[in-house]
Parts: sequence; structure tokens; C-alpha cells
Amino acid sequence: MKRWVMLALGVNAHASVTLGLFGLPLVMPDIQRYFEVSLPVAGIIGNAPGIGLLFSLVAWGMLADRRGERLVLGIGVGLAAALLAAAAFVTEIWAMIPLLALAGAMGSAAMVGGGRIVLRWFEPPERGVAMGLRQVSYTLGMAVAAFVLPPIARAHGISGVFFVCAGVSLLAAVLAALFLAEPPHALSGPRTAPAASPYRQPALWRVHATSALHVVPQVVVSTYGVACLVGVYGWDGVRAGQLFGVAAIGGAVVRIAAGRWSDRTGLRMAPLRLLTLGSLAVLALLVLGTVTESWLGPVMLALAAVITVAGNGLAYLSAGELAGPASAGRVLGTHNTIQNIVSLGVTPLAGVLITATGYWAGFAAGLACALISLPVIPARGERHATEEQGAPQGEDASA
Repeated sequence: MKRWVMLALGVNAHASVTLGLFGLPLVMPDIQRYFEVSLPVAGIIGNAPGIGLLFSLVAWGMLADRRGERLVLGIGVGLAAALLAAAAFVTEIWAMIPLLALAGAMGSAAMVGGGRIVLRWFEPPERGVAMGLRQVSYTLGMAVAAFVLPPIARAHGISGVFFVCAGVSLLAAVLAALFLAEPPHALSGPRTAPAASPYRQPALWRVHATSALHVVPQVVVSTYGVACLVGVYGWDGVRAGQLFGVAAIGGAVVRIAAGRWSDRTGLRMAPLRLLTLGSLAVLALLVLGTVTESWLGPVMLALAAVITVAGNGLAYLSAGELAGPASAGRVLGTHNTIQNIVSLGVTPLAGVLITATGYWAGFAAGLACALISLPVIPARGERHATEEQGAPQGEDASA
């Protein structure tokens, strides 16, 4: 029972900090009006926390490997809360972007710490569901953001949005600092630090690359989805945010189901490949719906918000299992760093592409990257998850 309480604390910390780190694109029209900037510049502001993630995730992971999740989550999420509160008083772009980047650097502690809780408290046959629940922290946070932030922005402006984000992050930091604990016993798998680097495994590089490619459609849909509904279909901003809130709830259910699926099969990458095929179909219909400006566009946009993130937990878990307990924090930090490098690059480029050509072009770019990822996914010859735990470190666990 205690392991589920630990997981809940990790989920709460990540979900809470998600509002400030990833929820800002949901109020993109308000950001544009507040700063009087173009869509690409507003996209950079909304995704500025991702800049800080690039320089902090690996460091937080290494610290978590040495000192545990309690310290990392308590300090990191607490500092993120303070920085988000400070952002409520900033009105200049030149000051807002670095401040949000610092908030992202601190809040990224929740991304690494939550993943290590799964690997340290749960046995392999339970990890798919546990990681699915852990990954729900992002979708839960985005669901809350979708329902809460647009009305807050309308009633109290962008400053009100930052105060709300800061408050929930501070509460999560206090709970993590007070109640997180170390696991009472070692779990199955290697009990000593591996002699070889986990990056001697080609499969680990391919898992990183797969996630990097999958980030592109996720970023385009999550960053510019609300703006598409408002600009192309004439939706009200609050109503558009609510659609993404419902989609986030659906995404949470799908992530847990995908985790359970992977536990039952003992595989991580094979289910991810099937989910990618589903993403391809949805994204293709989304492009068609956006080009024709038909009802198909909003429907597929909601489905894309669900399915493009459905396999994140499987890739993240696979990376951690390939790394082994001694290197999990560092590898998970690297995994998220790679994703955020791609995210930061894609955000302005997609904004420019959309501005010059149309929203359909941005969604088409995401479709192309999802297609390219299919041969990269290391599903062929993948071993059962429990077998991988007993494989020597440095040995390729999947082809």
C-alpha cells in the first residue's frame, strides 16, 4: 500500500508543476494580447520553461540517484513555485522568458523524481501500470490547466494564471518534502552499480530517438491546438481549452491502459509501435480536416491530443529499465532532455510554418515524424520485461 502512496506523491508533484511548465500554451491567445506579439513569439513565451529543462534534467537525475526523491522534489518544485509567483509581476518579454526558463529548470525535478519512484518501489510486472499512472500526472495537470487556466486568464489576466500555478506547485512541494520515503527493500534486478555504461546498448539510443520523433506531433497539437480552434474554427478560447481538458482525461485513461497492456505482454516497444500506427491514422485525418476546415478537424484534434502522448510512458519506462537502478535518474533525465531539446526547436519552427502556410502544414510535419519513427522503435526481438531485469548491464536488451 505504501508504494502507491509514494507514487501518488510523485504524481501530485508532477501534475501540479505541469500547470506552470506546460499549461501556458492553453492561454496562448491571452499571451499574444498581453505582450502584443505574433503567434511564433507567443509560442516561445508559452514554452519558455522548456529552456530550463534542457540544462537541469540530467543534474536532477544524478542528484536523485545520490540523495533520493524527497530532497529533489521538495526543493525543485518549491523553487519553481517561487519563480512562477515572481513571473506574475513581470510585464517585459526579455524578463519573462528567462524567469520562466528558471522555473522550468527547478520544476523539472518532478519529471525525474516521479519516474525513479516507479523503478524503485515497484516490481517489473507492475511497472507498466505504475508508470502509466505516473505519466497520468502530465495529462492530469494538463486537464486541470485546460479547465482552470483559460477562465482565470479571462477573469484575472496572465498574472492570475501565474499565481494559481505557483500555489498548486508550492502545496505539492510541501507534501513531497514531508511524506516521501525510501523503499524498505531492494527490488528485483541488479543490486550493484553496473560496470558498463547503459549507453553501450543500441536499444537505449533508439528509445531516445523514438521519443524525440514523437515529440513533434505532440508539440504541434498541444501548443497550437487551441489557437487553431480559435483562429480557424472561430471557437471561444475557454471552450477550446475545455476540449483539450476532456482530451487530457482521455489521454490519462489510454496511458494507464497502455501500461497495463505492456505488463500483460511483458513488452514495452511492441505496444508503442501499435500506438504509433494509430497516431498516424489520426494525424492523417487531422490534416485532411484542417485543410477542408470541416468538422473532422476539431474531432481529430481532440483524438490527436490523446493518442500522440499515449506511448510516452512506455518509452520512458523502457529507458529506465534498460538503464538499471543505479543509472535510472541520469538516463531518465537524459531522455527528457532530448525530448525538450526537440520541443524547443519545433515550437518556433512550427509557428513559422503555420503562419506561412496554415495549421495543416504543422500537423503534416508531425505526421511525417511519426512515420519516420516506425523503423526506429526497437520492437523487433524485444525481450520480456522481467527477462530484461536479469540481463547483464551493457548487453543489448532488444534489437
